[in-house]
Amino acid sequence: MARCTAPVQGHRSAAARDACPACGGGYGRSYSSYASYSPPRYPSYSEGASRAGSSGGGGGGGGIRRLRGGGTVTYSPTEWRTFEPVARVAEVQARSYPDRRDLFLCHAWDDREGPAKDLYDQLTASGATVWFSETEVGLGKSLLREIDRGLAMSRIGIVLVTPALLESLKAQGVADKELSALLATDRVIPIAQGTTFDALREVSPLLAARSGLTICDTLPMPHAAKKIAAAAAAESGD
Repeated sequence: MARCTAPVQGHRSAAARDACPACGGGYGRSYSSYASYSPPRYPSYSEGASRAGSSGGGGGGGGIRRLRGGGTVTYSPTEWRTFEPVARVAEVQARSYPDRRDLFLCHAWDDREGPAKDLYDQLTASGATVWFSETEVGLGKSLLREIDRGLAMSRIGIVLVTPALLESLKAQGVADKELSALLATDRVIPIAQGTTFDALREVSPLLAARSGLTICDTLPMPHAAKKIAAAAAAESGD
């Protein structure tokens, strides 16, 4: 049987195809040329995860995770689309880096004694280990260096998006540097309070494009904190 020369010589023209012993002279015309061949498309990691489903998944596409301190948290299908990738990353990180904190809390300096402290308290009450600048950076230590260590020693980053944070990002303050490091990973969740994702999009389109939560009347901070803590705990609800 005549062998096609396309893999070696290529059929870059009609003349080259006609000169091929397999494809020329009207034989093998049903075969596509090597130059037009497209390799098969394999699903990405995220596609594979969504098709395979989730351990700990609940009915209707939602999910269930255990809190480290006891109890479980149930996610709606919409919430689970946000938290499933984070939960998967947390599981991998926990196996590879068991000594790391669950969460790094990125916040505006002006929120350190208000919303950020409230969120930190709720997360730790739910069993999460959290790197929070107010409890980690002692007197005489370099803030930026300690933040750098905190980022390296945390599995997941959460960004508390408030009006104060939006102003800090515009001014390119410390929170802006933290955010730059977090955006370089696939381990960040924005949590909006007192503002919207539309407002965030005006300042940081990349962060606004990430799936997150909005703290509001229907999702108060204690409930949001439990969902975050359970996703980061790397413990399935099975």
